[in-house]
Amino acid sequence: MRLLPIALIAVLPATLVAQAPATLTARLGVDTISVEKVVRTGNTLVAEVVTRSPRTTFQRHRAQFDEAGNLTSLTVRDFNPANGFEERITTYTRRGDSLDIAVRGNQQSARTVAAPAEWLPFIDLVHWPFDVALQRMRRSNQTQYAAPMLSGQRISNFPLAFMGRDSATVTHPTRGTMRLTVLPDGAIRTLDAGATTRALIVSRSGDSDPAALARDFATRDAAGRGIGELSGRGGGETSVLGATITLDYGVPMKRGRDIWGALVRYGQLWRTGANRATHFKTDRELRFGDLVVPAGEYTLFSIPEAAGGLLIINRQTGQNGQQYDPARDLGRVPLRARALDREVEAFTIQVREENGRGVLALQWDRTELVAEFTVVR
Repeated sequence: MRLLPIALIAVLPATLVAQAPATLTARLGVDTISVEKVVRTGNTLVAEVVTRSPRTTFQRHRAQFDEAGNLTSLTVRDFNPANGFEERITTYTRRGDSLDIAVRGNQQSARTVAAPAEWLPFIDLVHWPFDVALQRMRRSNQTQYAAPMLSGQRISNFPLAFMGRDSATVTHPTRGTMRLTVLPDGAIRTLDAGATTRALIVSRSGDSDPAALARDFATRDAAGRGIGELSGRGGGETSVLGATITLDYGVPMKRGRDIWGALVRYGQLWRTGANRATHFKTDRELRFGDLVVPAGEYTLFSIPEAAGGLLIINRQTGQNGQQYDPARDLGRVPLRARALDREVEAFTIQVREENGRGVLALQWDRTELVAEFTVVR
């Protein structure tokens, strides 16, 4: 897909008219991950934003736009979600082709980064900037656009595309493509990130009270009932049949979702975890069926199926789980599906001894996918 250069996007008058409050709610399974109440009046957008991972945060965003619809300034105020005390203020001010960024709080800083006039912020778990980009794109009568978004200290282009009048896609440079339904003006109706590393679902609704939600979520955090990391890390070292095997993998949670054949799709490559690729290290030579695995470190991918599927052992290490090079496969091993007598909330990889053989088991929900191995003497 060829994206139009940003400079070719038509610049049209884009004063934002007064609109009723809208709320964008992001959920991961049954868990609410973020809530954004957005109010636009004239050239000003105000958002109250609650996010819950790894802990609850509460922010107020005030964005000022020029007559062309470009962001001239943004103020982000961070509050203690439990008591409402202001803790930090970050301001972004556009000056020509640069952004001045200043932080005030317990720690203060100032820096300047290069940014085009059309810049927007990328804020993890926050979606109103995509809402703005899509509406700006719809006003310009473009169907494809590379939105320049500030992430950290640099601008990255996020490809956007309309698929007819009521559908769109937004592609994160590293996480993958999100699919959206949109309103006639391009605003987000729903966003499905199921094909990305986050798998969030976002829906639009009316008014809300993020400040009250932030207090409630902070209370849950204090009681040990918070969301925590969306996908932490699991693993460790295990001795099986004289071999020392070390695992390091991402741990996504079930969160009330259907897993096998749904979140983890049958017949498709899976990173076998989350975030960084799943790493597997052995100090002894192993044999999975006809495949000999020399001592060393590898990454594990899989192609699940209802009956089991395939475990892929790959020589490449150190990469993100989205980086898979089949040319570096050591080999592929059949997996066998087995029912579990309990529900496994957190994805788990077990290496254990069973009936005199080693077993590598991928456990999640009420199913485990297993591959047997022996240790070469």
